Amino acid sequence: MKAAAFILERPASLPEALTALGLPGARARPSQIVSLAGLSELGGASQTADAITLGACVTHAAIADGRTPDLVGGVLARVAENIAYRAVRNRGTIGGSLCHADPAADWPCVLLALGASVAVAGADATRSMALADFITGAFRVALAPGELLRAVRIPVPSAASRFGYYKACRKPGEFAHAMAAVLIDGASRRAVIGAVGGRPIVLEGAEVASEVVDAALHDSGLDAIGRHMQLVAFRRALDRAGA
Repeated sequence: MKAAAFILERPASLPEALTALGLPGARARPSQIVSLAGLSELGGASQTADAITLGACVTHAAIADGRTPDLVGGVLARVAENIAYRAVRNRGTIGGSLCHADPAADWPCVLLALGASVAVAGADATRSMALADFITGAFRVALAPGELLRAVRIPVPSAASRFGYYKACRKPGEFAHAMAAVLIDGASRRAVIGAVGGRPIVLEGAEVASEVVDAALHDSGLDAIGRHMQLVAFRRALDRAGA
């Protein structure tokens, strides 16, 4: 299988990248490909008392290896080290995962549970939005023509918070067939069910439990086996959160 002819652009700055992305043929089946790997604006990582911010081009390997800030207990590193294989982690990025929005990918499920938001850069300005609004469906995100994902902002939960994540795969390295992430912080609880074929299911409230998840799964279009697997994934994520 051979690629169609295309032009490879290597912009040296974020404004140059946005200009290139705004040209006809830079998306869908592209006549040109814009490489973002060398942009320093997309590669940084920082931490404040309130949040961790990761540039869109931060790789899974950088997170797994502890080269970026992390939450208490190394939550992000534990997720990253179980994404695919080392060769994929070396090249794959957190921003790429979110923009691809595969229903069975790790980061959409985990970061939705953590209440993440994203910074989206356009030619004129940068705008912020909740990740729950950014991911609009399976393989669909709220990027307008000429925009790109610049960074991900992950709020720091309280010291008393608990987090659990579980995914079921036929073998290590594959996309999940069932997955769930749970954040318990004080009286609040957020659960996210991924790998449902569409946008992850986000459930919030102190009473999020198996019965609530089961009811939500009945509206997902999954068959009985799929619903059972997702319910087991939720219960195991809940156990890992110590609930």
